[in-house]
Amino acid sequence: MEDKNIILTARVLSMVFTPFYLPIVGLIALFIFSYMSLLPLTYKLFVVILVYLFTVLLPTLLIRMYRTHRGWRPVDLGRKERRVIPYIISILCYFGCLAVMGALNVPRYLRIILVAALAVQMLCALVNVWWKISTHTAAIGGVAGGLLAFADIFSFNPTWWLCFVLILSGMVGTSRMILRQHTLSQVLCGFALGFLCSYIII
Repeated sequence: MEDKNIILTARVLSMVFTPFYLPIVGLIALFIFSYMSLLPLTYKLFVVILVYLFTVLLPTLLIRMYRTHRGWRPVDLGRKERRVIPYIISILCYFGCLAVMGALNVPRYLRIILVAALAVQMLCALVNVWWKISTHTAAIGGVAGGLLAFADIFSFNPTWWLCFVLILSGMVGTSRMILRQHTLSQVLCGFALGFLCSYIII
């Protein structure tokens, strides 16, 4: 019974903290900690909803349609060779979001979050050609790297938020290993890739 509860918890963590939420978390953090908190609430909601549609809802629906078309279960996408099309779908959705944000003249500091998330996705897709890497921990690593970068830029103390993100990273990484989707090295490399990529780009 305990094993079933652990596996259920791991599945819930994996579903809740999907790789697609990196841009949303970054935007919310920026709207809280930076001068962009002064922007009108309606504009902030508009940007968050726009990014949510292109980086969470659309890729999730398209990947689910693709998986259903192939007759695969969610766990079947864990195989390295089956992750190529989902990567392509999410990357195209991110490019689409960037194009729309550019056309609407969304401020550069908001768009750079999406650029960082897109770079993380593309690097993970490239690595996946040879070796399976954890996009879940790459995304949470990207959140940690982005948080540290914006703390440097806007001079705020990120300690408590960083501690929270690191604890969450451990939970997400552990859940991926419990579900036997990744090894420890894949989880750690995913986090390192996301962290460095996000921090350097931002």
